[in-house]
Amino acid sequence: MSAEILSAVLFVTSIIIYSLRADRNKLWFILVLFILGLYIVLNLIRVASNYFTGDGINDSVLYTITSNLTGAGVGKYILPFAGFLLVSLAVFGLMSWVLLRTSGKNTNVLYSILALIFAGASVVVTPAFGEIAGLMKSEFGQDKSDFYSYYKTPKKTMSGKKPNLIYIYAESLEKTYFDQDVFPGLTSELNSDKVDSTSFENTIQLPGTGYTIAGIVASQCGIPLFAPFDGNASSSLSTFYPHAVCLGDVLHSSGYDTYFYQGADLAFGGKGLFLKSHGIDHLYGLQELQDQVEDPNYKNEWGWYDDTLLDIVYNKYVELSKENKRFALFALTVDTHHPDGYISRTCTKKTYEFNHVENSSLSAVACSQQHIADLIDKIKQSPYFSNTVIVVSSDHLAMNNTAYDILTKNDRKDLFFIIRGDTDKKQEINVKRSTLDNGATVLDVLGGDNFIGLGRSSLSNVSLATYFMNINQKITGWIPAIIRQWDFPRKITKYKIDVASKTIKFNGVSFKTPLILKVEKNRVEPMFDVYLSVPLNQQLAKLDANEKFVWVDDCTKMANVWDDQLNQVNNTCVATGTLNTHPKIVKIDSDVYRGKVKFNQPREGDDPDSIYQNTVNKLAEDAANSMPQ
Repeated sequence: MSAEILSAVLFVTSIIIYSLRADRNKLWFILVLFILGLYIVLNLIRVASNYFTGDGINDSVLYTITSNLTGAGVGKYILPFAGFLLVSLAVFGLMSWVLLRTSGKNTNVLYSILALIFAGASVVVTPAFGEIAGLMKSEFGQDKSDFYSYYKTPKKTMSGKKPNLIYIYAESLEKTYFDQDVFPGLTSELNSDKVDSTSFENTIQLPGTGYTIAGIVASQCGIPLFAPFDGNASSSLSTFYPHAVCLGDVLHSSGYDTYFYQGADLAFGGKGLFLKSHGIDHLYGLQELQDQVEDPNYKNEWGWYDDTLLDIVYNKYVELSKENKRFALFALTVDTHHPDGYISRTCTKKTYEFNHVENSSLSAVACSQQHIADLIDKIKQSPYFSNTVIVVSSDHLAMNNTAYDILTKNDRKDLFFIIRGDTDKKQEINVKRSTLDNGATVLDVLGGDNFIGLGRSSLSNVSLATYFMNINQKITGWIPAIIRQWDFPRKITKYKIDVASKTIKFNGVSFKTPLILKVEKNRVEPMFDVYLSVPLNQQLAKLDANEKFVWVDDCTKMANVWDDQLNQVNNTCVATGTLNTHPKIVKIDSDVYRGKVKFNQPREGDDPDSIYQNTVNKLAEDAANSMPQ
């Protein structure tokens, strides 16, 4: 019996026992209702997560909801989200009504206890509980692994010919789409290029690599993406995996001019921060390409269509080649993004039928792969191809799109192939590998080391996916060590605030302001106020009464909570304290301020409970007053 069925049986059994035989005591009702309600919430969250990922509650859900959502194409998800809320309320209301019904005969407190036990068991057995528990264990677990025995840092420079690089990340374009028995003719144009390449046929997806920014990080740095923070921190940090040496770092240090192009907003998921932190000199996204596109109205929910983007990439390729510059151009497509994809104007394959029914995601694949193939063919026909290496890879396996049920019935692999202008050699390499190996393989081709992080070149080294039979479990066990690569400080005693750059720096790490730092023992957790996040005053109100915080913001934001006179101060303020004490507030009147963190003790005669309630009420009032009318 599967865990889903077993947990559902336990859930229903608990309801039946309680409604027919349980004692009507109010306390038992509240306890049973709470635990059964938790079961419903967990499973509805899993259903909602599965709608996006097709893989339940995983690291991509955790990272994406705690990262900057600026530029995300959220329009298609509004209706499903509204339906999710309505279903949640309806199910909870129906369950409450059933629990309140009783025959009134032979009730006994023992049946209340039994109902509670079955309810608790239903929660523990449900897969949602295990998935969330696994994520939490991974994030907060102790590092007792052999991670550093296998994590290798490449030299920052390369020797050899150092050809130019074109690296195309094809959104969700996994190798499964190239199976002609399953999808005949779907990717015929791009498959012609793949056949004439060095193609890696057995590239698996590991934990922490299954969404766009994670896939890019994995392929560039040879390390999965696991983050130690909540609350949109990725877009408000000053750096991204600060100690990692990634493909972009090596290219930059080796004299390459490095570029990254995408049609979507660079802020989404922290891509801009990652790329700037690791050797990419020039970044172009939705806003940056505004002046280069011919038709500013020709875009989809995410940004510029793939035909627009890849034409710009080709023009830059020709421009840089004519200038005899050494360069690397990275590009990320978007038209194949779930759930439906997007069809550009200029492709000739605008529809694709599966079992005689048009499928929107497959149509988007058919269209987008044409544009990628066109770019490759133009580069091949140019006089500069002999000094060029072209890489095509999926950023990750497809998520829950309209072709997902078809994909999951097949042996799914990521796409990765390399075309070299200095040789017409073609081969298929079937050794087991992962996307962590992509950057190391490219670096090897360009003349550098054959390893990056946990990645190994598939041309001259052995992938850890081959070395370890249980590579997924190995990666999961390394998560605490991977999280330590962010080098987050564990305490704050002194800090420096730069008003002009809106940053706070302490213990060697910088964050963008405004922000709240929740200070715990051996842990400092940043919380930010960015697009689609909860405002800082609401985040502060959710802290426990005695949890310590450092709040850096405009003085006026603190005025309504603690001191009306701050409304007259047009500066940045720093508040340190707890919600049940009077915080220490410093008004910054210089461009650069250096301070110390000191938490006030309760004053004689203070009532901590009263102070806490008053502070929370004022924060709630301030949040309500700041809501758009």
